[in-house]
Amino acid sequence: MIRALALLLLAGLPATATAQVPEPEGYRMESYRAPVPETLRGATVVGPDEAHALWREGAAFIDVLPQAPRPANLPEGTIWRDKPRDTIPDALWLPNVGYGALADVTEAYFRAGLEAATGGDSAHPVVIFCLAECWMSWNAARRAVEWGYGAVHWFPEGTDGWDAHGYPMEVVAPYSAPD
Repeated sequence: MIRALALLLLAGLPATATAQVPEPEGYRMESYRAPVPETLRGATVVGPDEAHALWREGAAFIDVLPQAPRPANLPEGTIWRDKPRDTIPDALWLPNVGYGALADVTEAYFRAGLEAATGGDSAHPVVIFCLAECWMSWNAARRAVEWGYGAVHWFPEGTDGWDAHGYPMEVVAPYSAPD
């Protein structure tokens, strides 16, 4: 009876909910809000409890949620306010660094943010995250690994998982690299 019920439940789930997502050979270039792999070569995948332990131990936290641009069609004189970002306390918000292809200026911004967050120590633990099912964090964590950061932790549940576990949140502004 239990087995039959389990099969009925699984039959009603979309195929992506039961299928494993393989790691791509390159970066994810589109559809950034979709199921993500369970692994990331060269990084440690962590859940909310492990992320919280790393946070308490002083790991650098990098939030890569994109920031919506000001709409181009706003009438002149319209006030535009960015949507506030609730994130993990003390996290550095580096918006737009998780795309599959980065402009040189965005790559430089990401490198500067990683440098600032880790104090220039590429062995310092760093936790990279976004939202649940967000390829931005996977791409950014992969880049950090490729750039030689040796203690990269990818937190695929991101702020969704953090908040669901009742851990503290705070509003942050995007990181501004010093001139």
